[in-house]
Amino acid sequence: MKLTSVQREVLLALVDLYQRSKGSAVKGEDIAELIKKNPGTIRNLMQSLRSLGLVEGVPGPKGGYRPTKEAYEALDFEVIEDGVTVPFFVSSGRVEGVSATNINLLSIPDPTRCRAAIHAIGDIRRFNTGDVVTIGPTPVNLMVIKGEVIGRDDMDNTLLIDIIEMVSIPKEQVKNIASRDIKHIHPKATVREAARVLYHELIRGAPVVEDGKPVGIISTVDITRALAEDKEDEPVEKVMSRNLRLINENAYLSQAIDEMQMHNISRLIVVNDKNEAVGLVTRTDIICRIANICKPGF
Repeated sequence: MKLTSVQREVLLALVDLYQRSKGSAVKGEDIAELIKKNPGTIRNLMQSLRSLGLVEGVPGPKGGYRPTKEAYEALDFEVIEDGVTVPFFVSSGRVEGVSATNINLLSIPDPTRCRAAIHAIGDIRRFNTGDVVTIGPTPVNLMVIKGEVIGRDDMDNTLLIDIIEMVSIPKEQVKNIASRDIKHIHPKATVREAARVLYHELIRGAPVVEDGKPVGIISTVDITRALAEDKEDEPVEKVMSRNLRLINENAYLSQAIDEMQMHNISRLIVVNDKNEAVGLVTRTDIICRIANICKPGF
């Protein structure tokens, strides 16, 4: 559908505010304030957009306007589901109110020019040529793309970036990369015995398991602290960490990454549906898999 530049600007503003409000009707005054136009002009433009089937009015004191499905199609946007966003980041942090709807890779045959056009909802005028932006992760394949802004089309709400790096997290289950040959320690073992296991196995931590169930985790930090307090003959259960972080073997790598990031840890105990310890997955395992330097099942 062919829209005038003003109609397109108003429709972009409506979609932007509608997404920010999480589905609430948008008032014409808010659109006018965003794009610096007279409210009367906005009302007239809304009438024309309604006649085109791109906008619907919402009556009542909390009323206003909502974009229709056709509005997204006219702007070449995908309809964004509730709660689904593909965020933008710059060096100062996340850019609120901007979400990617399409990522089109350009110039793939030319290795010296790897570019992408990022179609977005939100005010992209906050980005300038030379800014380094990171977009993602996308909701399905968790792709993250980083690049330098080399152009901006305000009419199409599109950023053109020169790609610096791009990565996608495999949609793979934790059980495919978890180490199954894990050394675990009984809670009644002494700190000295636990230290001997970690030393000989060249590992920095091990789950503490009783009757197949993880009850804690002992690390070199815990052992060092215990030795400093003359507790080398104490049972592991008295010095281990009980703040367990478990992950089901059927969970995806993206879930493991989120858990590690959220709790600032580097390993998770992998359990089955009976909550029995069946393996261990580390940050190194995940990085190894993403970089394709380890085979699935490593």
